[in-house]
Amino acid sequence: MNKQSAFQAIRAIDYTVVFVRDMAAMRRFYEDILGFPLVRELSPGWIEYQVGGNTLALARPSRTAADAPMPSGSAALQLAFKVPAPEVDQCADELARQGVPLLSPPTDQAFGHRTLFFRDPDGNLLEVYAEI
Repeated sequence: MNKQSAFQAIRAIDYTVVFVRDMAAMRRFYEDILGFPLVRELSPGWIEYQVGGNTLALARPSRTAADAPMPSGSAALQLAFKVPAPEVDQCADELARQGVPLLSPPTDQAFGHRTLFFRDPDGNLLEVYAEI
C-alpha cells in the first residue's frame, strides 16, 4: 500500500523565524540597512517583515528558550535573497556605504549565479544573488 503523506499538501514555506540574540541590533539591520517593510510587531520579542511573498520574523526564543544559545560568531542559518542581476552590485555598494563588511564581494559563480555574502548582527550568513 502506497499511502501518501499528509505533508505532501505543503506548497510553500510561509514564514521563516530567525531567533535573535540582540533584537535591537537585528531590528536596525533588517529595517534600516536592508529596508525590509515592517508588517507587524506582536510583542517586543516578535517582529515580522514582508519579503516578497514571504514573512521573515525576528524572535526571541520562547519554545526553544532552554536550548543552548548559539555560540557567538556562529551562523545559525543562511538566508538567500534573489534580485535582478544589476542589483547584486548595487546591494554591495549600499552595504559598503552603511559600513557592513562583505564576506565575499559580488562574484560570478560557475553554477550560474552572481553572489554577494555578508552577515547580520547576530552572525547569520546572508546572500544576495541573481541568476546570470
